[in-house]
Amino acid sequence: MAASSLLSLMFLISTLLLASSSLFVAPNPTTFTIPLSPIFTKHQPSDAIKTLNSLASSSLTRAHHLKHPKSKPPLTKTEVFSHSYGGYSISLNFGTPPQTVSFILDTGSSAVWFPCTSQYICIDCPIDPSKIPLFIPKLSSSSKFIDCQNPNCARISSTNSLSGCQGCNCSQACPYLFQYGKGSTRGLLLSETLDFPEKLFTNFLVGCSNFSNQQPAGIAGFGRTPESLPSQLGLSKFSYCLISQRFNDTSESSDLVLYRGSSSDAKTPGLSYTPFRKNPVSNDSALLEYYYVDLLKFIVGSKSVNIPYKYLVPENNANGNGGTIVDSGSTFTSMEKPIFDAVATAFEAEMGNFSRASADVGASIGLNKLNLCFKATGLKFEKIKFPELTFEFKGGAKMELPKVNYFSPVDVGNSSFVCLTIDSTPDSVGPAIVLGNTQQQNFYVEFDLKNDRFGFRKQTCNRK
Repeated sequence: MAASSLLSLMFLISTLLLASSSLFVAPNPTTFTIPLSPIFTKHQPSDAIKTLNSLASSSLTRAHHLKHPKSKPPLTKTEVFSHSYGGYSISLNFGTPPQTVSFILDTGSSAVWFPCTSQYICIDCPIDPSKIPLFIPKLSSSSKFIDCQNPNCARISSTNSLSGCQGCNCSQACPYLFQYGKGSTRGLLLSETLDFPEKLFTNFLVGCSNFSNQQPAGIAGFGRTPESLPSQLGLSKFSYCLISQRFNDTSESSDLVLYRGSSSDAKTPGLSYTPFRKNPVSNDSALLEYYYVDLLKFIVGSKSVNIPYKYLVPENNANGNGGTIVDSGSTFTSMEKPIFDAVATAFEAEMGNFSRASADVGASIGLNKLNLCFKATGLKFEKIKFPELTFEFKGGAKMELPKVNYFSPVDVGNSSFVCLTIDSTPDSVGPAIVLGNTQQQNFYVEFDLKNDRFGFRKQTCNRK
């Protein structure tokens, strides 16, 4: 969401309460395990067409934000959809005594913030704003607002610089505005205690947001810059396993695991690894917080897709065009149009027995943003033999996707279609490929920060 899919109300609240009561620590005192759940909007997604169109729109908006991290917020309102949000949430305890707050897990941004104070306002929220858990600073003895003179303010807030208190009075609390693919949030910077059962992290920098737009929860940024949760906790690595959600309600969850302290160079058994790529040389802090990996090849069926080199490797300049980032805050993987067109052509060739839905059909059913649908009337999705889709990374690591990670069934009246859940984006700046959470589902993934590498293996992610 760096801030850019890609989420029934009673279930959301019960899920958050359940997650907040089940936070626990693994036997190793330097390992923290946190329940990880899909997060949903206030309505059951009964209309698959609208759900997919909503998630596609969210992913494309998110991709545009990731490519244009310094863009000004739009002056017009954006679309609001009432179906699944397409993200994953965790619960954390902040304050003294601790208060439990829900956060969206986001590897595409770094800032950490929560809905804050009894005066919190959320406009165009995908859930009932009155049901969002709030953090109340006056109920915590460890809450301290950061003033504008604090160096942390200059790093967090775009209104300040290290040379002075530009944009606010030096005696005032530090303001911020964080923008995401869909929506934004603003508030004041806070120093607080993050409470795990066996360890307290004091002086944790967190945003106290009093106004948000389209945000169903707080956001825990897991990016690479100093204000992120991994950086502030001094993590050596973190891992998660995203359960497969068919954009409907579920009571299932999985785990996010945080590792602190020294760790060896040994690889986790069963994982395939690819190194993180050094981020493009840039003064743009948003590019610096992304997790770049070298995705070198797409394999559709048995054939490799020819992708020009310029799209696979980021430029080593201020623009940082090209390359691939891993983003848990995006629902669908997005690709620049030349890449998507090549992948779509390969799928069309491999699915010769299926007719591709025309552009008119796609537009009429609201799936124009998904770009690639095939007619499948009379066929059960489970019985269709799709060409395999494999992402091959530097070092030979291959992510062989289950078909539910890249195709989705859609019924329209008496007709049925299967649609590729990968988006194309016309933007030609910033990362060329954003690897979203739908394509990461039912993979155990590891961000090894100490050894600067990304690991993964296929795994059923539901907690036992």
